[in-house]
Amino acid sequence: MLKTEYIRDSKNQLIGTKTTGYASGDTIARDPSGKLLGRANTTFRNTRDANGGIVSRNQADAGLLFRR
Repeated sequence: MLKTEYIRDSKNQLIGTKTTGYASGDTIARDPSGKLLGRANTTFRNTRDANGGIVSRNQADAGLLFRR
């Protein structure tokens, strides 16, 4: 099942979307315009940016891809 969650900052402004539900455990993070920011994988517990570079090796968290 695919599920879309919206990520908002402290001012309730939309800063991105996170689409989840892939059988592999992947989470795809996108900015408000729909551009791919990266992917988090729960199986391998890592987060990668849009170019495939590792953002975190021990935490699969799509929130790491959004600027705070």
